[in-house]
Amino acid sequence: MASAISLSFLNGTTPLKSNSPLHKSKFTPPHLRIISSSKISHKLSSSFEQSIVPISCTRRFDLVPRCGILSNDLPTERKKSFGEWVEVVGDAVSTAFPIWVSLGCLLGLLRPSTFNWVTPNWTIAGLTITMLGMGMTLTLDDLRGALSMPKELFAGFVLQYSVMPLSGFLVSKLLNLPPHYAAGLILVGCCPGGTASNIVTYIARGNVALSVLMTAASTVSAVIMTPLLTAKLAKQYITVDALGLLMSTLQVVLLPVLAGAFLNQYFEKLVKFVSPVMPPIAVGTVAILCGYAIGQNAPAILMSGKQVVLASSLLHISGFLFGYLFARFLGIDVPSSRTISIEVGMQNSVLGVVLATQHFGNPLTAVPCAVSSVCHSILGSVLAGIWRRSSPKQLED
Repeated sequence: MASAISLSFLNGTTPLKSNSPLHKSKFTPPHLRIISSSKISHKLSSSFEQSIVPISCTRRFDLVPRCGILSNDLPTERKKSFGEWVEVVGDAVSTAFPIWVSLGCLLGLLRPSTFNWVTPNWTIAGLTITMLGMGMTLTLDDLRGALSMPKELFAGFVLQYSVMPLSGFLVSKLLNLPPHYAAGLILVGCCPGGTASNIVTYIARGNVALSVLMTAASTVSAVIMTPLLTAKLAKQYITVDALGLLMSTLQVVLLPVLAGAFLNQYFEKLVKFVSPVMPPIAVGTVAILCGYAIGQNAPAILMSGKQVVLASSLLHISGFLFGYLFARFLGIDVPSSRTISIEVGMQNSVLGVVLATQHFGNPLTAVPCAVSSVCHSILGSVLAGIWRRSSPKQLED
């Protein structure tokens, strides 16, 4: 009878006496029937022996049994390794990239001497490492996939190199910018998508795979598209060294990206080891280069800074807006349209800083590129936050 009570307790039923009417009835439900002690013992040993957690039972004054799960049988939370902590910190730093870039620009504006140690060679090295890190997020197979150009990727590519360059040109005309600012704004409009767009796409619940492929496609194509479009649209404002732009873009964009993709394809362990520190390095590099560009022209920016900020803001708002509208007009789904909007609206502004510093005589040409980095980071983050709170039904399903 004790075994019957035990089984009924496990089954969540009330034990019945053997002489009760329900017990004697042939219609008694199977789960309420009393089973013999031997059958119960066999069932317990075969069904529950492997699954019951070891129980520690003690009696207090031999009256009340006190039972509990042994502490050493509870699963313990695994402590994070040093590498995992580095990855957590790196993600936190990368997510706050608008703050770091804004601080760098503010420091360059108020304390220009802070960046006196930055040299042209350092800027090239910093951007090369940044693009190498971006390449490590890809593989050679990804780059081959980008060349296949499906509908979304092709639409994003065309919008990237049409909406932004034309927006830079039209905004320069609309605000009647000085030649050096107009050339800088057009230059940043002709640059490829920035690596920060991948983070913003993730936050906005967009299509991250498409974002990575779009960044790769526009970056590789920048070797031809950036010098060609800049020379075509900015030649009326300033002399453009198209060949010099081509060689610099090849050096600091294409080769590092290909090298990173090669390492990720064939040296996965090495890439896994260094990849956690690459995003913070990229964020720091962008913040330093933008602060340097602002610091070099702090007096002029203080005099006409509002005009440059307005021009950069209009440029990126145009990219976000028309990138999304045209993508939806082409019948592309909402998550992919959001991704295209972010990719079109966010540029590789630090590439514009480096190219302007190296190939344009007036240092003020780099100012719109530096200000652009702050504007698109803040606008992109705000847009991602809005879209994250209003995720499309496709993603929820």
